[in-house]
Amino acid sequence: MIHEKTRAQPHEVTRIFLSVASCNFVDLAALMLVALISANGTAAQKTKKPPGNSTQIRTRLPATAARVREEFLHAWQGYKQYAWGHDSLRPLSKTPRDWYGESLWMTPVDALDTLILMGLKGEAERTKTAIIQNLSFDKDIYVQNFEITIRLLGGLLSSYQLTGDKRLLMLADDLGTRLLPAFESPTGIPYRFVNLRSGKVREAETNPAEAGTLLIEFGALSKLTGKPVFYQKAKRALEEVHKRRSPLGLLGSNINVETGKWTNTDSHIGGGIDSYYEYLLKCWLLFDDADCKRMWLESIQAVNKYLADEAGDALWYGHADMNRGVRTQTTFGALEAFIPAVLALSGDLSRARRSQESCFRMWTLHGIEPEELNYRSMKVTNPSYPLRPEIIESAYYLHYFTGDRRYREMGEEFFRDFVTYCRTDSAYAALQDVIAKKQRDQMESFVFAETFKYFYLLFSPPRVLNFKGVIFNTEAHPIKRTWK
Repeated sequence: MIHEKTRAQPHEVTRIFLSVASCNFVDLAALMLVALISANGTAAQKTKKPPGNSTQIRTRLPATAARVREEFLHAWQGYKQYAWGHDSLRPLSKTPRDWYGESLWMTPVDALDTLILMGLKGEAERTKTAIIQNLSFDKDIYVQNFEITIRLLGGLLSSYQLTGDKRLLMLADDLGTRLLPAFESPTGIPYRFVNLRSGKVREAETNPAEAGTLLIEFGALSKLTGKPVFYQKAKRALEEVHKRRSPLGLLGSNINVETGKWTNTDSHIGGGIDSYYEYLLKCWLLFDDADCKRMWLESIQAVNKYLADEAGDALWYGHADMNRGVRTQTTFGALEAFIPAVLALSGDLSRARRSQESCFRMWTLHGIEPEELNYRSMKVTNPSYPLRPEIIESAYYLHYFTGDRRYREMGEEFFRDFVTYCRTDSAYAALQDVIAKKQRDQMESFVFAETFKYFYLLFSPPRVLNFKGVIFNTEAHPIKRTWK
């Protein structure tokens, strides 16, 4: 689209209250349905158009939520059996993987708030106790600031708010303090890696997502601990990236944190930039931050003017040169599928609906979404599927804001395909190739934090989570506002 439509005002999401239900809505009969899923997932029959009768859909919901919960437990038990205490499980070889040679308990921390939301009280309590007893950040290792922030810092803060256990907040405070040296660059844009023990930094070339996807977590930590430095450092990073946008209002793909110069001028909304835009909007809503509001409004105008692309009757978001605004690529993928959720949250339901329909086309092209395709030719350019959650997240947001059962129907199709092609006898595996449906020996922690969580919330009653009362970080950790 060339001209931006008048934007609706954002939905009210700044009054915070979180209610966690114990999942009593799932009766024993519904739970028995999970036995129908075979060990290799072949019992999950694929029907491209689920029944549309609203009464039938309401009847199915408890059973579908129960199946999601049981499939989560299938993957969780596999992780516990073969990789407990490690960062993640390799589901095909049934071996553990640690990101940096020693564990940071990434999967348990990422999964804890999902365990709580699913009403798995015993598992949640045991997991929380193990984290508190075993997790230490006093390690002589370089960690990726962005990934550790969204997964570990976000997970600890969300679980602290859900449980009230101050030991989780103490761990978050310790981690945040150890990450602060990353921000000590000449520009205030953080280095990509920081040593948790020494504070030494490395890798001066970063991207907008890694530099700008930190304020929800550091801001919440600041509010909860009363330490302004966390908010100040993360907000400055966001502002320093924004003020280096081109005269057209676009960002590049890579920037040097020491010089502030762009090293790649390709602009898009995909991996490496995606969550930067997400956090401009969400930090405005979570913290009532007027600067974030201004930056969001300036940024989304440029995105819709230069990156949005009409292809037939479909709305996609492609690539353009940040300085000239000319189209450079017509690719879109699983990471870009976050955009319908963000547009819906901003009040732009028209674009949100249209972009979700494009995402759905991408998913149904081969029965599960590829990492990337060319939306002009509809040819896959990267055939992998790492178990990403964004398309499910967008269905959840759109169902919440519109009440349209179509988004739950989409979710049912996503879930059937997910089980059919990704389930293993031990857990869930990423796909190396969505066309051949070849599995890969990988199960990232975000499958517990995001993918299963969004599936579950999509089919659960509203009492499980008060959507208006939280802002999800980009790892789907719900953060509620407990400060004034």
